[in-house]
Amino acid sequence: MNSSRREFIKKTTTGAAVLAAPAFIGATRASGQQKATDATAPFKLKYAPGLGMFRQHAGQDPIDNIKFCHDMGFRAVFDNNLMRRDPELQVKIVDELKRLGMDFGPYVLRADSGKTDFVLNNQEVRDTLIASMKGGVETSKRTGAKLALIVLGRYDVKLHRDYQTANAIDNLRYCCDIMEPEGITLVLEPLNNYINHPGLFLTGIPQAYAICRAINRPSCKIVDDIYHQQISEGNIIPNIEAAWSEIGAFHLGDSPGRNEPTTGEINYKNIFKYLYNKKYEGTLCMEHGVSQRGTREGEARVIQAYRECDSFEV
Repeated sequence: MNSSRREFIKKTTTGAAVLAAPAFIGATRASGQQKATDATAPFKLKYAPGLGMFRQHAGQDPIDNIKFCHDMGFRAVFDNNLMRRDPELQVKIVDELKRLGMDFGPYVLRADSGKTDFVLNNQEVRDTLIASMKGGVETSKRTGAKLALIVLGRYDVKLHRDYQTANAIDNLRYCCDIMEPEGITLVLEPLNNYINHPGLFLTGIPQAYAICRAINRPSCKIVDDIYHQQISEGNIIPNIEAAWSEIGAFHLGDSPGRNEPTTGEINYKNIFKYLYNKKYEGTLCMEHGVSQRGTREGEARVIQAYRECDSFEV
């Protein structure tokens, strides 16, 4: 490691830095869990911070954020904004991940929750969806990213839900025809109707599972957002078990509040132990806020929360 890298780690993990500040040390559990200052060993699972989650420590540059995440023991990141970034920066991000041996979680391909699209039997809509898929292919070819996230949009109040389901299945098959030959997997995200996304068609894991089984293609899976599913249906581990064959990735966030684990009611330590024992090797995207938002203490607490939840016995 060169001197500039050592200085970078020193600034972000030692001395007067907030990671070692009394306010953070006071938040460390009395049970003897590792402090974030010690959190350089890899985690047991591939928890994936969003690029920019640790900007109080790593700044705005995505490459510096990736380096910081690696220094803190994370072995994956995700970036919902990948498709909106300059193509040259997209390549730099992926090259840095390859250099450090890190994985990349699903990028957002189509997630306009204000549109009614996938549930319609409409050629104009279908052409729009196909054009979106082709754009995703170009991004994946440029970056090597193989998981692309989509949201199935709003339901149609004038059309029976069973017809909407059939239309969504047909439209997804057209999308898979484009993505599958390129080795790209679409991951469908169910979102909760009660708090964040009223009016959406896809809201639950059983519903997403039924759609994926009907499509029956290796290029169509589920991203299980545990925050959303706690609100929509709960019963988190049994639902993961029942839908296991169709789950391609996970999103994380505690409920209520959608912040880091340990801030709400979800027992993430048990969930992570379950996934470890299932030999899950994919990403777990940290798609949540920071309870102490905009502070270095808050960012340090996020790292500590994951160390606490990752401390399950194996």
